[in-house]
Amino acid sequence: MKTRRHLLNLIFWISLSILFNIIIYYTRGETSAIEYFGGYIVEMSLSLDNLFLFLMIFSSFRIQEEYQERILLYGVIGAMVLRLIFILLGVAMVNKFSFILSIFGVLLLLSGAKIFLREDDNIQFHDNLAVKILRRIMPITNVLHGNKFFVRQNKIIYATPLFIVLLIIEFSDIIFAIDSIPAIFSITTDTFIVYTSNIFAILGLRSMYYILEKMNNMFKFMKYGVGCILIFTGIKLVILFWEIEISVTNSVLIILSILLASILISLLWSEFDKFRNWCKRRS
Repeated sequence: MKTRRHLLNLIFWISLSILFNIIIYYTRGETSAIEYFGGYIVEMSLSLDNLFLFLMIFSSFRIQEEYQERILLYGVIGAMVLRLIFILLGVAMVNKFSFILSIFGVLLLLSGAKIFLREDDNIQFHDNLAVKILRRIMPITNVLHGNKFFVRQNKIIYATPLFIVLLIIEFSDIIFAIDSIPAIFSITTDTFIVYTSNIFAILGLRSMYYILEKMNNMFKFMKYGVGCILIFTGIKLVILFWEIEISVTNSVLIILSILLASILISLLWSEFDKFRNWCKRRS
């Protein structure tokens, strides 16, 4: 029942985004509409990798589903604020120093390559930099206290594991923004388009998270699709240094193709796994 509700919520946010895209088309023109769609697709596809990270974080800290929603809500609010700050800074830097785009491109290439080399099983969230800093600032309880982020014990304020998870998620989102925003800059540097495409993608994240949680095993190769998108957007930005430009339309088509291909391969692999397991049981 919950999955159905989250699916309907996701459809609602996607529909709202499409409606907004239509409004952009009629108010700002075809180019802006394509740029918005491209930015939205980039943010949504890269967000998938971030959501898988959230799954691992919640699992690592054994956070129950009833508390996850609150963390995700605050996470989304934090992401919206952080995105605005990063986008404004990024656009200002690009407008002042055009070569920054090429530097962003190199960073995206490195991030994309890192995804192919990353071993998710070895990620240690308890040693996260943000957690280490917090431990020096205030004490942390070892157990959850309902949905509270802080508790007072013996006149001392303690952070709870729930706050630790929120902190890690926000910290992860900062790292994620370093990839996602330059990736959108490969489509456009229009502040309005970049921010609105980001926000509409972010608004559907909570619902998408719960759907991915149920279908985690069906998206085995999604991270490689994300890696390919990062590498492509990185190349697109780097070659701008030599004044070689890939059109927005072609960029969107390539990114969309990579995303769909990674989803299709994941689904086919999932079905193949089921068939292989069925064969094993029959033998």
